[in-house]
Amino acid sequence: MNQQTTQNLALFDLLARSWRRPAAVADVCFSADGSAIAFTSVDGSVAIGKVADQEPPEARIRVSGDLGQTTIRPREKPLAPLIASASLGDGDVPIVAYRSSGFLVGTSAGEATHLAPDGAIAPTPIKIDGPILAIAHGAPKAMTAFSDGHDVFLARANDEVVRLRQAASSSTHAIAFSPDANRLAFDSGNGLSIWAVDGGPGLINEFSTPSRPASIRWSYDGSWLACGLETGGFGLVRLSDGRSGVVGGFPSPVRTVCWSTQENTLFASGAFRIAGWSMAVPPFEHAASGALETGRAAPVPVETMAAHPVRSLIAAGYANGRITVAQIGSRDELVVKFSGSAITALAWSGDGQHLAVGMVDGTAAIVTFPAMLFK
Repeated sequence: MNQQTTQNLALFDLLARSWRRPAAVADVCFSADGSAIAFTSVDGSVAIGKVADQEPPEARIRVSGDLGQTTIRPREKPLAPLIASASLGDGDVPIVAYRSSGFLVGTSAGEATHLAPDGAIAPTPIKIDGPILAIAHGAPKAMTAFSDGHDVFLARANDEVVRLRQAASSSTHAIAFSPDANRLAFDSGNGLSIWAVDGGPGLINEFSTPSRPASIRWSYDGSWLACGLETGGFGLVRLSDGRSGVVGGFPSPVRTVCWSTQENTLFASGAFRIAGWSMAVPPFEHAASGALETGRAAPVPVETMAAHPVRSLIAAGYANGRITVAQIGSRDELVVKFSGSAITALAWSGDGQHLAVGMVDGTAAIVTFPAMLFK
């Protein structure tokens, strides 16, 4: 990475557009076309903003002719405010990208609501008795899956809602479609269930875990599945042969797992550094198998992370407000933010130019990186 800014520059202050929400930010989500960003808060509201930067960093960069030193001036124009909704739930609401530029939000009233980039709210045919606590959308098949915390439901375009039959003791709070939307993974309280949903829904496999899966992520080719656990580390499944395992030893819960498209690597939060593994040597036999030394050790655990979509980079947010972007498999890292409120959510835009950030103190931000920074 090429960090040609002066040593005392605070990159977050210079590159980020930030707003303060009235409650902690719970999640961030880019629209499918990358034009809009949504921030959910623990008060049940959603705030939407435009991703395009009206004062991009390239327009504020200056290179001195004598020393060749790169500097960037602060923003001068006031930011357009975010468009905020009323409360849609009793806590943070689940949200996913929907159609080209909008979002689908699960509400406490049991409705899946379409939220447009201008903040307009429109109903959808999806409605159940009880709150929607988890939601996923499989764009390739125009399918939506959602849960009331116990049952899992599947809705196809113009079709009625179908409930998937599972054990009466099951409970579900995390759902994820495979990239081709032919399969659906969700937690069953004490494990992970994988269903085929293209055609008639049917159970493919089940895997037990030492605690509840808190987050589920498919690899970009659909050949791997990982889930962060409330306690005990994370679970890993290889779909080709159904082999599974659990990697433990984390000092904090693994709230986030994510995959790099560039390096076929998996990353998990909850450690005192960026913890990653290469799937060329997956950690089935030993936790050190395929481990990648990435970034530098920190005094507090990683709370959340996001893999860059087109480069071999990983962004990490810490409990002390620190944000770094590291080269995968290298100690080299760029410090974007040194300290502050705990980081709760990170997400890259599809082109990798923007990093969305959520914080405990209600800060919602978009960090826009100049292309020269990652040469």
